[in-house]
Amino acid sequence: MLFNSFPFLLGFLPLALAIYALAVRFAPGARLPVLLALSVVFYGYWDWRFVPLLVLSVLVNWLVAQFYERRREAWLIVGAIALNLLVLGVFKYAGFFAAIANHLPGLRVPKLDLALPLGISFFSFHHIMYLTDLKAGRAPRFDLVRYGLYIAFFPQVLAGPLVRWSEVMHQFDRKPFGPGWEESFARGLALLVLGLAKKVFLGDPLAEYAEPVFRAAAAGSPLTVLEAWQGVLAFTFQIYFDFSGYTDMALGLALMIGITLPQNFDVPYRATSLQDFWRRWHMTLSRFLRDYLYIPFGGNRHGLSRQVLALVATMGLGGLWHGAGFTFVAWGLAHGLGQAAALLWRRAGLRMPAVLGWALTFAFVALTWVLFRAESFEAARRIFAALFGLAPVGSGFKWRAIALAAAFAMVGPTAWTLAQRMQPRRWVAIGLALLFVAVLLKIGDDANYEFIYFQF
Repeated sequence: MLFNSFPFLLGFLPLALAIYALAVRFAPGARLPVLLALSVVFYGYWDWRFVPLLVLSVLVNWLVAQFYERRREAWLIVGAIALNLLVLGVFKYAGFFAAIANHLPGLRVPKLDLALPLGISFFSFHHIMYLTDLKAGRAPRFDLVRYGLYIAFFPQVLAGPLVRWSEVMHQFDRKPFGPGWEESFARGLALLVLGLAKKVFLGDPLAEYAEPVFRAAAAGSPLTVLEAWQGVLAFTFQIYFDFSGYTDMALGLALMIGITLPQNFDVPYRATSLQDFWRRWHMTLSRFLRDYLYIPFGGNRHGLSRQVLALVATMGLGGLWHGAGFTFVAWGLAHGLGQAAALLWRRAGLRMPAVLGWALTFAFVALTWVLFRAESFEAARRIFAALFGLAPVGSGFKWRAIALAAAFAMVGPTAWTLAQRMQPRRWVAIGLALLFVAVLLKIGDDANYEFIYFQF
């Protein structure tokens, strides 16, 4: 069920809010089980076949946590983490590794063609974060309902943000509809509408500029220089508005229920370095990679060469997490090597003007998005060749939507900041209501694009 769809906006959401409010009013003790049940229904709407997988993963990991608290045997946690990675690997990477194995002489591994359960990368990482912190003595045990809600909470189960248990568990025990709940609900609703607008009015139109270019490259069709730049710049802003719009909606939906989720984007295209970019882009994933990969790999505690290797390995695995393909690994490695080069630059005591740093960072990020989006290295090669002038110049560059997207992405405040700063004024409410109606009309008029990060 897409957040930007009639079944969700006009069906599930109002019904879920009504059921939750009734539970709070007439059966307070059932409030969290009701919210968990609603979350499972939301997850199952897309494909009920994967509900048992979600439920079983919650149950198994919760049982491991219970046994570990009694016996304190590290192998329980290690085994559970390995099991989570195995399940993720079977569904997401079995075909990828089978293809690699089949390139070796004498090996013929059957390729599994499994449907990828929505959100499996995200809820697997939630399990891993909690179990790791439990083993380190940082996390307590929770009852099954609260743990299940941590994993399956419907605003973030499909595409994040990646939420640490310490950020949300205590909020489940807050008294619902306490003092100031009306303001929290209103700001959450505003954030939902702003996120929808970003997705529908900015992200989706850019897809119409980017998709034909990458499709043509995959098919081997000739590209012009202007077509290539149009496709790359359009995708650069499309993925930002698509994913940050989803995050705004997720944060807004949670806020309407009284839960504050962590922010995930902070105007990343203003970044003046790659390090700064990853502090602003998909912030919860960046934090996960830092705390659960980069630091365990050695971080900056064992010398420069170890730090460089940790950076490259962390980003390479981050690329693999995004997709089962060598182009995703190459994208991650490129960012790892870029950050390593920036680290060496800083260690040498060199400086760079902020404007130049911004220009180089944006150019690097935009160009590496080619690897992220292209269906193969050959398709990426064709796009790079056109980008750098090894093709006819062409004509008809569609710049208006790209310029508008760039202005919103780089100049204005984030939707979160805007929603928090809004004053309770009648004209604000009317404006948001009209924007919501416009979104509904647009959804009814055009193709309804799936969120890009649903595939990860």
